[in-house]
Amino acid sequence: MSTRIAFLKGHGTENDFVIVPDPENAIDLPPAAVAALCDRRAGIGGDGLLHVVRSAAHPEATGMAAEVEWFMDYRNGDGSVAEMCGNGVRVFARYLQRAGHVTEGDLAVATRGGVKTVHIAKDGDVTVSMGRAVLPEGDVTVSVGERSWPARNVNMGNPHAVAFVDDLAHAGDLLSPPPFSPATAYPDGVNVEFVVDRGPGHVALRVHERGSGETRSCGTGACAVAVAAARRDGADPKTTGAPATYTVDVPGGTLVITERPDGEIEMTGPAVIVAEGEIDADWLEAATSA
Repeated sequence: MSTRIAFLKGHGTENDFVIVPDPENAIDLPPAAVAALCDRRAGIGGDGLLHVVRSAAHPEATGMAAEVEWFMDYRNGDGSVAEMCGNGVRVFARYLQRAGHVTEGDLAVATRGGVKTVHIAKDGDVTVSMGRAVLPEGDVTVSVGERSWPARNVNMGNPHAVAFVDDLAHAGDLLSPPPFSPATAYPDGVNVEFVVDRGPGHVALRVHERGSGETRSCGTGACAVAVAAARRDGADPKTTGAPATYTVDVPGGTLVITERPDGEIEMTGPAVIVAEGEIDADWLEAATSA
């Protein structure tokens, strides 16, 4: 390991990330190292970490290397591995643009949730083709304190439970994962979205992200919310034959989600790089072994 490691800091609707460029997958980033880097008081701080690796250099992405050059090795803030992060993909694409690896227009990014198509627009917004939602069968309930709500089970490459509530304050502090049942619905944990209506085609959410706590935004969560809202509102594009578009307010900004009749979901929103610098490798080693 070199004595200093390059990093950047970025966010998408205030869902923030430590970015570690490592094209050849040469930097060891065990869970403790990721958690130390994402620590907001003793580290750099972030909801998660974007490890930027060439697909050919990462064992989980070599099967996609012939199709896609770059792999988003995404980690939650506690160091655990995640399948996908919608805001993270936008920030990942913005980093690739800043580093000169890509330009405006279309590109592909490999993730554990599959290959995602990304469009970097001239106006600065980034659109990600998020794939199709899977809606597992079975009833799910989420709870906060004495309140409980039915939730829609939506999988966007990672699991979500979407609950429509009367007031976002009913979600509580979201410091701990909201209880859910049955336990078999989400054996590896779940992202939980609490949603209120703001108007036709317009909702707002708060979210507890698995492994990160409450975050300012969740891209896959916004997609899951739009899918659940379309089913609730009788606007399933597969049934109506027309796209369903929802404006989704998150604490950190606004995302626009469109589900098309073929099931493909597109998410559009900002992606910003705010800083870059160097990590002291001796500090990281000490933090990892503490």
